[in-house]
Amino acid sequence: MTSVDILRTPDELAEAERYTAHNYHPLPVVITEGEGAWVTDVDGRRYLDFLAGYSALNFGHRHPGLIAAAHAQLDRITLTSRAFVHDQFAEFCRSLAELCGKDLVLPMNTGAEAVETAIKVSRKWGYQVKGVPDGQAEIIVAADNFHGRTTTIVSFSTDPDAKADFGPYTPGFVVVPYGDEAALREAITPNTVAVLMEPIQGEAGVLVPPAGYFAAVRALCDEHNVLMVADEIQSGLGRTGRTFAIEHEGVVPDMYVLGKALGGGIVPVSAVAADRDVLGVLKPGEHGSTFGGNPLACAVGGEVVRLLATGEFQRRSAELGEHLHARLNALIGHGVVAVRGRGLWAGVDIDPALLTGRQACERLAERGVLAKDTHGSTIRLAPPLVVTREEIDHAFEQLAAILA
Repeated sequence: MTSVDILRTPDELAEAERYTAHNYHPLPVVITEGEGAWVTDVDGRRYLDFLAGYSALNFGHRHPGLIAAAHAQLDRITLTSRAFVHDQFAEFCRSLAELCGKDLVLPMNTGAEAVETAIKVSRKWGYQVKGVPDGQAEIIVAADNFHGRTTTIVSFSTDPDAKADFGPYTPGFVVVPYGDEAALREAITPNTVAVLMEPIQGEAGVLVPPAGYFAAVRALCDEHNVLMVADEIQSGLGRTGRTFAIEHEGVVPDMYVLGKALGGGIVPVSAVAADRDVLGVLKPGEHGSTFGGNPLACAVGGEVVRLLATGEFQRRSAELGEHLHARLNALIGHGVVAVRGRGLWAGVDIDPALLTGRQACERLAERGVLAKDTHGSTIRLAPPLVVTREEIDHAFEQLAAILA
């Protein structure tokens, strides 16, 4: 770029600010292209993407296999609605059910839709199978959760930014501290139909539960005939070094809630997976989505499942995650207060006397690394699973530089 070149970024940012509702506060970067772990802005500057669309881009930008699957389907048919069956549907549902070790899947579009589906299924199961009195079903959730933005979901959020001024709130939810077995035990009643939790809390700062916590959750759910529902929208599909983060806890939930990476960073794809005695409570007309399970989504989602079936991405996440966390832990006491996470997912608490999380992300962006802050001085790092050891080292060096 020469001195006579005119930067496009300021004008693009001003235009976006003028015509969009201010429900986000993005970093001052305007992206135009991406490949693998890298993106390029409108002025030709390259950035290493260490957010990966909140795990929606686990396989990187424009993964060749995923792009080929999308292109092939675009040339055939993209939407039929669920009024008909298309030729991609059965294979996608079968392969995803097998990946999850469950009988059935129910495809939707966004993560929030999948969570809403899990809530509806849990309530219906509670009434039809468990015998909870009509209108009395309760679902236990964890404080500091993040499950989406719908009015029902924010009703059980403990984040004021997500919840304030969006009432009246949907009843039927009980909030307990995350990781507190005694509090969970105390909260269960005969009307409890489900415990809905993230195996690792992403938005809260990549919070990992105490060892043995989810084994205790599983035991309590079994003891009281309650569904255990794992929200794996951010944590699942290879992010933590296993197909599902809950695998680290040695337990199997009754229901998986999936999204983000299931669409390969190309289209929104989500799903709920459970056995027939749970998902089988739904009958025609009781729940659905025009775009849920559409041909394009199934073509891309099916390729995602095939990529995960090899185990390659889970291994990469586990091995490179060890390297990432070793490097990050070396910064504790040198501008970093704490590091948490599993696999290629980390929450890094910056010393608040040094920088806020937002300031840290702005300075990283200036040095060509994209990350996202949350809750004060915490930043989240979640590179695509195609990232290399050298790229991790490059990002680490930029982080160390802004803390020096």
